[in-house]
Amino acid sequence: MERMSVGVKGVLGLAIALHLHHHFHGPTVDYLGLGAASAASWAGLPGPGESVLIAEAVFAARHSLDIFSVILVAWAGATVGGVVGWLVGLKGGRPLVTARGPLRSARIKAVARGEAVFARHPVLAIYLTPSWVAGIHRPPTSTYLIVNVVSSALWAAGIGLGAYYVGPPVLDLVGDLGLVTGVLLIVIVVAMAIGEVLRRRRRARSVAATERAPGERS
Repeated sequence: MERMSVGVKGVLGLAIALHLHHHFHGPTVDYLGLGAASAASWAGLPGPGESVLIAEAVFAARHSLDIFSVILVAWAGATVGGVVGWLVGLKGGRPLVTARGPLRSARIKAVARGEAVFARHPVLAIYLTPSWVAGIHRPPTSTYLIVNVVSSALWAAGIGLGAYYVGPPVLDLVGDLGLVTGVLLIVIVVAMAIGEVLRRRRRARSVAATERAPGERS
């Protein structure tokens, strides 16, 4: 618990220090919303963290906000949210998952399999699972805090810079094409995605029918 407290204080202290040396450009409410959305997403709630980060990065490209500030706020919010979600899983996740009720034995086996994965590949498991799942499986505190800080930084910088440099050209292209053409382009992309899903389902049904055929003839 002491390591967790030191980690959170370290992140907040770094964010405050950077804020003192770097003036945030743009409306404060935008940064507050970005921080809250990032924290909610990394805590495991269905929050619009990525969508808000992309939107704020595009605004930064339009000179409404500062991209460094956007990345910093998203990183700090995601880091704190990751710690909150981890604590929730650590304190109450395991009793809830293993509580008496339907499929209890299956749930207990799933927890055991998860523990084996976290024991063998703790860094990768922390990176690929929600924070509350990591809390349930209780990886070492120092390992979780380090991976949480690094992965949230990669998330904020990767998505933020990607949207900053790629977003405006896409918006300009849609603007040049016009509203009708832009909507038509979206419809075509969606139709292609639906067609691919249907094609895969038909192929899966065909394979299943082929596998059942020998048994039916016998």
